[in-house]
This record gives sequence, C-alpha cells and structure tokens, in this order.
Amino acid sequence: MLEFHHLHLRVRDLAASTGFYAGPLGFVLVRANADQAEFALESGGPVRLTLTGDRTARPAPPDAAGLFHAALLLPGREALGAWLRRAADAGVKFDGFSDHGVSEAIYLADPDGNGLEIYADRPPSAWPRHNGEIAMFTKPLDLPGLLAASAIPPAAPALAGARWGHLHLRVTDLERSARFYQDELGVVATQTSYPGARFLAADGYHHHLGLNTWGHPQRPRPAGALGLMEATFARTNLTTVKELKDPDGIHLSLVTP
Repeated sequence: MLEFHHLHLRVRDLAASTGFYAGPLGFVLVRANADQAEFALESGGPVRLTLTGDRTARPAPPDAAGLFHAALLLPGREALGAWLRRAADAGVKFDGFSDHGVSEAIYLADPDGNGLEIYADRPPSAWPRHNGEIAMFTKPLDLPGLLAASAIPPAAPALAGARWGHLHLRVTDLERSARFYQDELGVVATQTSYPGARFLAADGYHHHLGLNTWGHPQRPRPAGALGLMEATFARTNLTTVKELKDPDGIHLSLVTP
C-alpha cells in the first residue's frame, strides 16, 4: 500500500499562511511557534501539513522544477460540494474547476502561490480507460450539480474524512523522473497519453503522483526557496525511513504507515 502522507512547505509569512490553512481551507492547527506550524485534517488526527516560515527565502525561478500542486482527496461528492460552498462563502479565490473523468477537482493557491487541489473521486468502475490505461481528461466541472450535492451539515468539520490523494510535480525530464519514482515508490505508469505529463500509482489507483513538463522547466529546484521542502509517502513494505532526493532536487521521505 502507498499513501501520500505529509506535506512540508516553506512560506514567507507564517501567520498569514496559518490563517489561510486553518481558516477558509479547514485544516486544524495542532501546534505552532514563531517558526513553524503543524496541521491535521480534523481534530485528533495526525499531522499532515507542516509550514516553516522564512522571511528571507525567495521564490524559485519560474523555470525551476518543483511543486505543481498537492491534492486533498475528500470522501465523496457531497463533501466536495460542501467544502466548495464554505470556501466560496469565506472568500477563497479559485484558479479553476475541472472534471477529469476519474474525479471532480477544484484548484487554488496558497498565499505563496503553492498549488492546491481539492477533489473527490468517482467510483473506479466509472474511470475512463483506453488501451489498458487510465484516460483522464480535462473538461468543465458541473458546478451547479456539485453545489446541489452538498448535503453535509454546516456544522460538520470541513475536511472530515479527507486525506492527501496525490502529489503533482513539475520536472525537467519526464522519463528520467518517472524511472526514479517507479524505482523508489514502487509505482507504475497509469497514463502516458496526457500531453506533457505522466501519471503513476500503486494499488490500482488512478495516480498517486503526477509529473509534468508544462512551461518547460529547465533547472532543478533551488535549495532554500519558498515552496515545497519535502513530501512524505508511506509504504507498507518498508523496514526503515528513507530520505531521498529526486533528479530535480526535490526532497522525499519514505516511511512505514
């Protein structure tokens, strides 16, 4: 079993980012100090997000590899519709809304421009397939239908039952990065037909990891830049924690569940 377990971001203004994640997004602040804040997805849950504040850090260059988005998977369409209604009422600015066949997705960015996706899966029996592969696409999302499905009581926690679903990275070489992640995470390619992208997964999922070269990144992720510090995946067949760095300088940890 493979799970995207934890996300660690470097942010410029820790107070502003804490307010964003613990406010309209619905994360639960577990602990914080002057330099760092940790969040769960619901009260009593494990830490799934860590923010480290660094006012001296600079954004990565536009042509650098790094985070494209981190994606939170909600337990169903009703929960996604309810989250969207709450976030819109709280004034969240959205970057896009997409139907990918396998899922319905909402896109936004945090105060430092880190990409986020909030999504809900369709049943695997409904996932589009072609020539033995998943066949994700991008079409307009049925927003009225999604909002009409929001039957979750307003008092329910915003991210109840949520978990990290997948990580999507910009890389400089698709084939090289795909080989690295296949070797280190134990994933296989699930879709190779999407222009400029590769999708990889374990356990029959549509993707635990997305890779793309959109925008033609040319250089590795610079150390110390704002944005992704480390992504942690949990894998059942591990006997010890592994610290890794991918071909573009992106840091990973592998842990046992």
